[in-house]
Amino acid sequence: MPEDFGQFIWYELMTTDVEAAARFYTALTGWSAKTLSMPSMDYTILELPGQPVGVGGIMELQAIHKAEGIPPNWSGYISVDDVDLCAAELVMLGGSIRRQPEDIPGVGRLAVAADPHGAVFILFALVPEADAPPCATPGVAGTIGWHELLSGPPEEAFPFYEKLFGWKKADTIDMGEMGAYQLFAIGDKVSGGMMQKPADAPMAYWAFYISVPALDAAVETLTAGGGTVVFGPQEVPGGDFIVQATDPQGAYFCLVAPKR
Repeated sequence: MPEDFGQFIWYELMTTDVEAAARFYTALTGWSAKTLSMPSMDYTILELPGQPVGVGGIMELQAIHKAEGIPPNWSGYISVDDVDLCAAELVMLGGSIRRQPEDIPGVGRLAVAADPHGAVFILFALVPEADAPPCATPGVAGTIGWHELLSGPPEEAFPFYEKLFGWKKADTIDMGEMGAYQLFAIGDKVSGGMMQKPADAPMAYWAFYISVPALDAAVETLTAGGGTVVFGPQEVPGGDFIVQATDPQGAYFCLVAPKR
C-alpha cells in the first residue's frame, strides 16, 4: 500500500478555455503553468511558485462532458494501491464508477468515481516505473489547504470514506441550522470537513481551498481577473479566513488564508 494511500495528491480543472484559466490562476496563486502536448490532447501542468512541485493540471472540457451538461469544474485525485480493486469495493459500498479504469501510459491508472450521494472524485495509482512527484509542504501558498465535501448529512457521508480510504473522524462543529460540520483526518493530519449540502445545490460535490498569503489582496486579484466571489470573506473556526468563488469560466473554487 503506498504511503500516501487515501490522500488527495492531484487537482484537475476541466474548463472551456484553458489559456484564459491558466492566466487567471497563475495571477491569483503564483502558480506557474506549462503545457505538455500529447497525442490526444494538450495538458497544462500547474506548479507551486518558484518550485518544480506540481499541484494539478488544466484540460479542456470535452464534447462528451458538454453534452452531459457538466460545467467547468475542479476534481481531486485520491491515491490508492489498486484502482480496479478499489473501484469494485467502492461500488459495494454504494458508490458508482462514472468512467471505467484506464491507463495513462507511463504515468498511472485512474477511474472517475462518485460517492453514494453523487460527489465525484478520481481514484489514481502510479505505475511502478513512474517517479512519485515531490511533495509540497502543507499550508504554503499555492497548495490546497482544505478539502470540503457538501453531500448528505455527515453521519451518512463519512462512513463511505472511512471504509474505503481509512479516514478518521476529528472534531464536530455545530453549525446551527446548517447542521454538523464533521472534520476528518487523512493519516495524522486534519485535512477537511463534511457537511450537508445546501438545499439549492443541484448535486453533491467536493470543494478545494487554495492557500494564499492574505485574503483581501487575493480577492482584489480574483475580481480584477474576472472571477466572482459567491461567499465571504469570512473568518472560520481556527482563525483562518475563506472566500468561495467562481472563475471566469464558471468553475467553483475557494481560497483560504491565515489573515484577512
